Amino acid sequence: MKKIILIIGLASLALTFNSCERDITTLNEDPKHPTTVPSGVLFASAEHALLDQMLSANVNRNITRFFTQQWTETVYVDESNYNMTSRPIPRNHYNRIMASASATINSPGVLSALRDARRFLEDEGEGAVKKNNNIAMIELVNVYAWANLVDTYGDIPYFGALKATAENPGSAEIPYDDAKTIYMDLIKRIDAALAMINISEPGYSNDLIYKGDMSKWKKMGNSLKFRMAVTLADIEPALAKTYAEQAFTGGLFTEKADNFGLQTFPSGLLSNPVYQDVIQSGRNDFLPSDVLVNFMNSKNDPRRDVWFTTVASAYVGGSYGDENTFSDFSHFKSSISGENAQGFLLDYSEIMFLRAEAAARGFSVGDTAALLYADAIKASMTEYGINDTVANTYVVANPYDAVNWKKSIGEQAWVAMFNKGFQAWNFTRRLDFPVFTNPAGSLVEGVPIRMFYSDQEYLLNATNVKAAAQKIGGDKVTTKVFWDKF
Repeated sequence: MKKIILIIGLASLALTFNSCERDITTLNEDPKHPTTVPSGVLFASAEHALLDQMLSANVNRNITRFFTQQWTETVYVDESNYNMTSRPIPRNHYNRIMASASATINSPGVLSALRDARRFLEDEGEGAVKKNNNIAMIELVNVYAWANLVDTYGDIPYFGALKATAENPGSAEIPYDDAKTIYMDLIKRIDAALAMINISEPGYSNDLIYKGDMSKWKKMGNSLKFRMAVTLADIEPALAKTYAEQAFTGGLFTEKADNFGLQTFPSGLLSNPVYQDVIQSGRNDFLPSDVLVNFMNSKNDPRRDVWFTTVASAYVGGSYGDENTFSDFSHFKSSISGENAQGFLLDYSEIMFLRAEAAARGFSVGDTAALLYADAIKASMTEYGINDTVANTYVVANPYDAVNWKKSIGEQAWVAMFNKGFQAWNFTRRLDFPVFTNPAGSLVEGVPIRMFYSDQEYLLNATNVKAAAQKIGGDKVTTKVFWDKF
């Protein structure tokens, strides 16, 4: 009999940290001495793996900052031209979120750690309230990770995935499920998790993000449901309205302190992933792009001074998709690339822009679209320490346009989601603003609105991945995910 042993101690994470891949989990098999790992440790490892992958700027595994053309490169420009095959980026993202689809292949990942946390929790003898809180936490991170896979690829293996165990590995061939069906099931899972939360007792003390504060997890669950509801707005407007209004009534993020992520990363091997990829690596590979910087220059955006250095007193972005000389352009400041810089996966600024969008669509979410748009911009300014007077001046100079609200909200959300690659990507795909130009050196037919399926799936799960690709309209970066209607 074999069981997966995940070796991790929160008091000494750095000792089990893989310095090349920055993955805090290691997998070992010991058929004679199976070990049960505390579920809280597994939960914390899943949180960290999720933060690390989603925030990473490593071109081997996360290039969403290029999908929204906010970053560009200097010497090596393959990724800013959307080469995702020389480096198996789709495979690496899929595996780090999912892990192996069956137990026949050992691969650490967010969802596999959560699966095992849920299994081990059953035998830990927690009281009913504490156990339910822990289950709710596991479920909410599960939903976040599954939703990201759907948003990234479209149809994926879901209902049959990760059910195999080392004792009963089953087949590596797992059918793909319809993306919309998955989304609907995920929203049901959020509702079930929220119903389990009791804020009178804490959840896991190992929790890296909220330290087991269930009032924070309740806000996170409602905010995640709100994000998913608005995401559905073009394809299922009536359901989206119902779900969004339910989430709003349940209680969304109301300040930066609520954000799902880390307000400050620790130092050393567990420092902010952007710091590790941009500064600690000792390479000069990344720059803010001219697409973003020129837009911000045209608006006299005060966030430039917080995010970027200057060149001869000017903010200058590198030419998107082209080679650039590092010293000729603005660089990222410590607010973006600092060792202890913040990193969020779902945050108050995003929720405020989603509320503005929801109001523009006719949802009842507490205020008018115009006022929520202004508050969303101010929330982004506040996030980076810009005072109300400066923020208000910016809002007055860049007013909400009710006639072309998708452009107003889309462009401002794109700026506010700077350095939040997946969050920015969802806004730009759904609202279709800003309008991006495929670079001259692009290796694909258009600016990506979807990621290719993992090349590994074509080896291990060929029949099913080929069927999925045909169903969605082709395994191309220009094939729209189900909610991207326009």
